[in-house]
Amino acid sequence: MSANEHRTVLLRGGEVHSPADPFATAMVVERGHVAWVGSEGAADAFASGVDEVVDLDGALVTPAFVDAHVHTTATGLALTGLDLSAAASLADAAERIRAYATARPADRILIGHGWDAARWPERRPLTRAELDELTGGRPLYLTRIDVHSAVVTTALLDLVPGVRALAGFDDGQPLTGDAHHAVRAAAYAALSPRQRTEAQRAARRHAASLGIGTLHECGGPEISSEEDFTGLLDLARSEPGPRVVGYWADLDVERARALGALGAAGDLFADGSLGSHTACLHEAYADRDATGVAHLDAAAVAAHVVACTETGLQAGFHAIGDAAVDAVLEGVRTASEKLGLARIRAARHRVEHAEMLSPEAIAGFAELGLTASVQPAFDAYWGGEEGMYADRLGVERARALNPYAAMLRAGVPLAFGSDSPVTPLDPWGTVRAAAFHRTPEHRVSVRAAFTAHTRGGWRAVGRDDAGTLVPGAPADYAVWRTGELVVQAPDDRVARWSTDPRSGTPGLPDLTPGRELPVCLRTVVSGQTVFVRPNV
Repeated sequence: MSANEHRTVLLRGGEVHSPADPFATAMVVERGHVAWVGSEGAADAFASGVDEVVDLDGALVTPAFVDAHVHTTATGLALTGLDLSAAASLADAAERIRAYATARPADRILIGHGWDAARWPERRPLTRAELDELTGGRPLYLTRIDVHSAVVTTALLDLVPGVRALAGFDDGQPLTGDAHHAVRAAAYAALSPRQRTEAQRAARRHAASLGIGTLHECGGPEISSEEDFTGLLDLARSEPGPRVVGYWADLDVERARALGALGAAGDLFADGSLGSHTACLHEAYADRDATGVAHLDAAAVAAHVVACTETGLQAGFHAIGDAAVDAVLEGVRTASEKLGLARIRAARHRVEHAEMLSPEAIAGFAELGLTASVQPAFDAYWGGEEGMYADRLGVERARALNPYAAMLRAGVPLAFGSDSPVTPLDPWGTVRAAAFHRTPEHRVSVRAAFTAHTRGGWRAVGRDDAGTLVPGAPADYAVWRTGELVVQAPDDRVARWSTDPRSGTPGLPDLTPGRELPVCLRTVVSGQTVFVRPNV
């Protein structure tokens, strides 16, 4: 514990979002934990006995956010490198690639992210020949926005012997599957340790500036490297910033434990993604005569869940398509029949993304105690009757995706994240996306969404004592400049009733689309300040 964490701090003169006191305006932090929450008048008794008094000047204090699904190094590279997420056309992307390559003549490899041909008028990705010309023949690795496929230059392919014989290589098409994983490994291996560390620092700095106090790193042998994963965990232990909880997506449970992972979980792929046509479906895609790719069957899922449960680690799977989700559920249920339902529920195993859930699947999640680690920004990006989901699945199937309200009603634990760099780190935007889901029946209250993005992330790692500002909880909090606090729910009658002070429901920022999102002024992790907005 640092000297900073030993200090006793009184924050007063603002709004403190706490279930301990819905009208709290002050909070005392001591030895890295919340010591007291209460009213302005009672705060006077503490003022003379603390090391520091912070005048909030009307600002809002909330628990720090937890982003439950992040790829930290890739996020940092997108922040500091070639980001094509804003490219409006194929020609725009090409110009950005050419300018980036020209500006970095000494880089051994060029890495970029974020192209989405579905949003371009040309409706096609750049070809390898075009990329070769744009880069002058240098190695380039360029992931699609969902990170489940990539386009590359010939020079990068030449660094991976045998890649053309691997599943997922189709000359003239983006790489998927094994071919993509092999090329990704080569691309990241070409990064220097300095480049990796700089990217990780950039990602943690950016997260802190957004009021994020904890990141769940989803690494794995098909995603990054052991050096990348352990380097990030070491960095988070040695430098101030958001804490990092590591998940290593590997069927080798002992290897995950040896690397310091909380679970052999995260992006352990049961399938791929809808955008790349690799999510595993019961019925064919609407725009392609295919049902995607299954990477794990129910027997493999069951064996992994048993091994993790018996070892004391969390199991977890990436599952997006309905066939993949059902395979995971069948496997977890088989494991519960072997070990007992109580042991499986107590282990809090996870499913990442969990987009295509039937009512039966939702009931299965609730029964088995599976945490759904979900990304509401996916709906904001790709939902709606003219979005990518509708292109891939047709409007009717697309409308059923990401059914957050039904999941909450059934008692499914939700943890919100971004899958950054797939969608940006943007916690209030994530809460807004869930509360204003493109499909109205899937909307949840701002309060429920906020809880899923704070306390839900802590519960997903087995901690029930954190994520709220109550005495004894870790002092992970953020201070925000925002407008009037309100209570927003999908049903306007509930919203009107809940603003009555007698309801005792603490308010949150108004996230109505079009309104400005709160601005983070300060982020604190375990009582240690990790971000202060300049000139505030």
